[in-house]
Amino acid sequence: MRPKKYTKKQAEAAFINLKGWTLKENTIRKKITFKDFTQAFGFMTFVALEAQKLNHHPDWKNSYNKVSISLSTHDAGGLTELDFKMAKLIDKLLENGL
Repeated sequence: MRPKKYTKKQAEAAFINLKGWTLKENTIRKKITFKDFTQAFGFMTFVALEAQKLNHHPDWKNSYNKVSISLSTHDAGGLTELDFKMAKLIDKLLENGL
């Protein structure tokens, strides 16, 4: 079953609960700076494992100690519950020091 795309109002309401993310068009984005490459890559590994469980994978970029994440549900053509679930999961990993 394909996830249902959020309306603009639904996306804005869900976005209020996120910290350090930006909402732009049909994506939510976050840039994170780590101590070094190893820490950044380790974080990405943990996110990848969780993304696989959800079958929802981020668009991202890594440059040394920086990770840029962009979330959007391509199948739905915009933001869905999966994107906000993934964002909260990412934030929880960061809170736990990963």
